[in-house]
Amino acid sequence: MDRPGNRLHPLKGKLAGYWSVSVSGNWRVIFRFDGADAELVDYLDYH
Repeated sequence: MDRPGNRLHPLKGKLAGYWSVSVSGNWRVIFRFDGADAELVDYLDYH
């Protein structure tokens, strides 16, 4: 999942514990890990 251009990174503040990956433009998928599995949390426009 950590491929160049995806901008995988952990989130901070109220979303600490979640991760974000770039999809297209302003759109991001945010999720958290449950062991080795990722749980889809939301698909959002961060602006």
